[in-house]
Amino acid sequence: MARPTPLSGFPELLPADRVVEQQVLDSLRATFELYGFAGIETRAVEPLSVLLRKGEIDKEVYVVRRLHADDTGEDAGGDQLALHFDLTVPFARYVLENAGRLQFPFRRYQIQKVWRGERPQEGRYREFLQADIDVVDRDTLAPHHDVEMARVMVDALSRLPLPGVRLQLNNRKLIEGFYRGLGVDDVAAVMRVVDKLDKVGGDEVARQLREDVGLDDAQVAGCLRLPQLSSGADDAAGFAQRVRALGVQHPLLEEGLAELVAVLAGCADLRSERVDVVADLSVARGLDYYTGTVYETRLLGYEHLGSICSGGRYDALASDGSTTYPGVGISFGVTRTLAPLLARGALTASRSVPTAVVVAVVDEARRADSDAVAAALRARGVPTEVSPSAAKFGKQIRYADRRGIPFVWFPQDDGGHEVKDIRSGEQVPADPATWTPPEQDLRPVVRAAADTPG
Repeated sequence: MARPTPLSGFPELLPADRVVEQQVLDSLRATFELYGFAGIETRAVEPLSVLLRKGEIDKEVYVVRRLHADDTGEDAGGDQLALHFDLTVPFARYVLENAGRLQFPFRRYQIQKVWRGERPQEGRYREFLQADIDVVDRDTLAPHHDVEMARVMVDALSRLPLPGVRLQLNNRKLIEGFYRGLGVDDVAAVMRVVDKLDKVGGDEVARQLREDVGLDDAQVAGCLRLPQLSSGADDAAGFAQRVRALGVQHPLLEEGLAELVAVLAGCADLRSERVDVVADLSVARGLDYYTGTVYETRLLGYEHLGSICSGGRYDALASDGSTTYPGVGISFGVTRTLAPLLARGALTASRSVPTAVVVAVVDEARRADSDAVAAALRARGVPTEVSPSAAKFGKQIRYADRRGIPFVWFPQDDGGHEVKDIRSGEQVPADPATWTPPEQDLRPVVRAAADTPG
């Protein structure tokens, strides 16, 4: 068989990198559950018609069909199936299907793969892992949940071995009200164009607003003034004055500004050496289902990756015609964040295997003795493996060393036992019924490099 060619945009992890990812996921799960979020998993596919209603995403959706299927779409009741591009749309469908069995407000977390047909590059992949949290209620959702989403995710990120983060806040009502105050008709189109500002620059955004959306020069100038405003969380009142000083008036603008100021004030105490919280009116989010607060998060020193953690409020995404289920959520791009850090060596694991100790084999006739030692250690939660061969002890030690395993266990001819720390060379008597490695050696440790990003 010829050597396979890697598929661009579908990252696969080596064992040491997988150790890092697993510890990140364990930490995220623990933090989300600490705040009372329940874990769920949804199916990988949704009807294409559902996915295509949710924003400028149609060119990135992967459709799913059987090799010899006809064009009737029979597997979806006449609707083509497609892989989900985020976890919010599937979650909205999940809420509608299970509303009678859920308790509201419903708090969920979900850690799952998603798929987008994007052009692969650092921080952007075709298959990637996301970790989402959402709160959904019936008919109305209390505004304090907008603050809670930010606080929970900042706590979750602060527990990870990541560089600092900047949480950027905005409000879609504010943006829409501002554009309507300028006389803009197609607000959604303007939002999608302005959301590209940090990717394509002001000149290109201005061109698209004129040529593609049909705005005049005064409207374009106004649309480009708004994203220039930002403020730290400690100056919410001054920020509101600067927005009003732009001279645009609309009731929806005032409603969104009041909501944004409240969220900004509610997150002010999150600021620390590793966390910054700002209002940033360049944040729009390209998906149409957001209706209020929106979030984006930048990794300090890695701003070129774009937002690693984003989301917002959606008041009408889930509705069965008689009841609406408004929600607010935020999503952390696990793969988007970890893959570049792993590739650059900014995150590493102390070893590539979970094993803390290798039990040496004196000779094959006595392998059962080594197996018994391993069983005793495993019974007390010590990750243990038995040497694959009864080679000379030096070779068995090298086997452990190549894998970063810190200890080798030696059964003695007199029935006793000794364990060796192969890093220091110290070898001491040990009892398989009581010996445990130091806490820092029991499991692989994730380390963050001190180097600045290159």
